[in-house]
Amino acid sequence: MTGVNYKDLSSKRPLKSLVKRLRKSAGRNSQGRITVRHKGGGNKRLYRMVDFKRSRLDVQATVQGIEYDPYRTAFIARIEYDDGKKSYILACDGLKVGSKVVSSEKAPLKTGNRLKLKNIPVGYRICNVEIKPDRGGGLARSAGSYVEILAQANGYTDLKMPSSEIRKVPWGGYATLGQISNPAHNLTTIGKAGRSRWLGIRPTVRGSAMNPVDHPYGGGEGRTQRGLKRPKTKWGKVTGGHRTRKKRKWSDKLIVKRRVTKKRK
Repeated sequence: MTGVNYKDLSSKRPLKSLVKRLRKSAGRNSQGRITVRHKGGGNKRLYRMVDFKRSRLDVQATVQGIEYDPYRTAFIARIEYDDGKKSYILACDGLKVGSKVVSSEKAPLKTGNRLKLKNIPVGYRICNVEIKPDRGGGLARSAGSYVEILAQANGYTDLKMPSSEIRKVPWGGYATLGQISNPAHNLTTIGKAGRSRWLGIRPTVRGSAMNPVDHPYGGGEGRTQRGLKRPKTKWGKVTGGHRTRKKRKWSDKLIVKRRVTKKRK
């Protein structure tokens, strides 16, 4: 069992004005029916209201602390603007207590600063990128993720995504310089069943261990083959390699190069 080292994080309680309690749905829809299996339980947690837009332009802020957020893989930074207003933002790797950050159309090229895509040079790593101007950050928000700028032309910025896909985004949107914090998150080993339960993950049972009435793979004497050419879900839907993207999606024209997929043997 391995985990992330939290010794450098702030031990202060979160700001009361910037947290709220979310009602747990445990994978259920508005009718109360389970639509996502294997969810439920877990520790109680408070939702931190993170500012993904950072729309307070040209006002410098100071990082007061780097904190843990139970609702996301990345760490968050508590900042205080020069006018006294406090806020939570996504922490970039390398931000420390006392660091100065600013959101401006032409902010200095420094980690944690937020500026328009068209003003960021080619080759820079960015995160919390707006897909459309004024929408708020939507790309590269999870632990350790970043997007690389490849080109600037004709009102669009070419971005290389973490999946290796290259796509165009309007250059009027804002993005934060740097890489999202907690890059070692993907090295975590859960190690025991109880730790999954703390995270709200319930057990998953193999289809081959079920009865024929419960799953297409169920039944048989001893270990039997799947009996089907393609992998299927409990309800007989094709899974594992089945394309789910719409064939005529409007944003296809913004994709310059598709992600590289592993070839089947």
